[in-house]
Amino acid sequence: MKHLVVFLGLMAQPALGEAPMSAAEFDSYTQGKTLYYGSLGERYGVEEYLPDRRVRWSFLDGKCKDGWWYEDAGQICFVYEDNPDPQCWSFFKRGFGLSARFENSPDATELYEVEGDGEMLCLGPDVGV
Repeated sequence: MKHLVVFLGLMAQPALGEAPMSAAEFDSYTQGKTLYYGSLGERYGVEEYLPDRRVRWSFLDGKCKDGWWYEDAGQICFVYEDNPDPQCWSFFKRGFGLSARFENSPDATELYEVEGDGEMLCLGPDVGV
């Protein structure tokens, strides 16, 4: 199974010159869905796509953060409640789902859609003693 995930990760890389999804294409694909993402053969995170371009993200640790997305210069940018700096990505539609390239860094993290475990788990706020 791990070999399949690694293979899918290699397939996630966009072809040279391939155009990323527009905001309308991205919104149409993601609206109302919960998508799980992988990177380098491992699960990376999950994002729930809500109405009005709102999102909820988790690194699969039960800690969720709310945010929203917008298009800027052909990229899909996310802003989350704990970080006002936009996180911008280029998304590509593949036969197996989405792939995404992080555009804020020269090292460009690559993510790809993987099969999910059902609903997203968000635990409540930390409660002190």
